[in-house]
Amino acid sequence: MIYVLVERHIADAMETTYDVIAQTALEAAHRAPGFISGETLNDIQRSNHRYLLSKWRSLHDWQLWYYSDERHQVINQLNPTLADFEKITLLER
Repeated sequence: MIYVLVERHIADAMETTYDVIAQTALEAAHRAPGFISGETLNDIQRSNHRYLLSKWRSLHDWQLWYYSDERHQVINQLNPTLADFEKITLLER
């Protein structure tokens, strides 16, 4: 089992748009094989920073999702709301 931490910095005045699209992305991930759970977190000190922590059955399952057409479609919608590229950290216990 692995954890994936995604950090995103939202462009000014794009928080609401980002939140709607990010929810769609999380719903799509829920349908991906190997997805166990996920939650979104807001940075208390920086309102335009968001984190997504998800749990996957394996690195292989995460990689299948990461490179999937479905994820790319959602990310293409999400990218215009970002101030910078997302940062992804892979973690394990």
